[in-house]
Amino acid sequence: MYAAVDIGGTKTLVAVFDNDGNIVEQVKFPTPKDYRQFKVELADTVAKLSTKEFQCGAIGIRGNINRATGLSVQDDVLAWRNVPIRDDCQSIFGCPFVLENDSKLAGLSEALRVKDTYRKALYVTVSTGIGSAFIVDGKLDEDTQDSEIGKSVYEHEGQVRQLEDFASGKAIVEKYGKRASELDDPAAWQEISHNLAIGLLNATAAFTPEVIILGGGVGSHFHKFEQPLKEAMLDMKPPEIAMPVVQQAKHPEEAVIYGCYELARSLDASIARQA
Repeated sequence: MYAAVDIGGTKTLVAVFDNDGNIVEQVKFPTPKDYRQFKVELADTVAKLSTKEFQCGAIGIRGNINRATGLSVQDDVLAWRNVPIRDDCQSIFGCPFVLENDSKLAGLSEALRVKDTYRKALYVTVSTGIGSAFIVDGKLDEDTQDSEIGKSVYEHEGQVRQLEDFASGKAIVEKYGKRASELDDPAAWQEISHNLAIGLLNATAAFTPEVIILGGGVGSHFHKFEQPLKEAMLDMKPPEIAMPVVQQAKHPEEAVIYGCYELARSLDASIARQA
């Protein structure tokens, strides 16, 4: 069995996968702001799982991480700084763990589903913020592992702002007073699509993906803005840039946990080769 831990700014999901990638049990709990309390909640949750033995595990977490040391370095929502999340999970679960940024894991799981069709995939999660991952031949691109298109800056309405400040789920709520799930105004989605298209086109120029996969809370409502988004991208796209395919993630809001499974399985295989 493989353990997967998706640590979000408001909730944490712990899931157990079998060797075939099927979820056999999962539990959610609110993510405590205090890291010491988080460890207590996680240990209590794991103790209640029916599965007691794990081969390997993976953690997906927001913000900046140190992959070599397994530290969660900084998060703009959780007040955690340099916490040893990988080592603590290894102690709680009793198996080797690997740590990765949540957007990268989501991108990995989604890109693997289309790797036989597209070599280069850019995954973009549009939720509270905007995260991204670039995957080549079914593997996270090491040269861009710390890139985040949501942090790219633009002049917007007379101010220099980050993309996620005006094109994320949080920005939608702030401007329209509704979540993406509640918003049905075509004019609003036209404007949202225009703002998002700017970021996606700049990312296309930088990464040259063959496909862009949209996930996250806003991405789960892709049917509401698919057409205006593609039209906005085509309208603004410079002729020198090839237009990528743009499609919805298969698991828009669960991609991180499936990415944890893929990374845990890779860790398990790596340990087996070294044995």
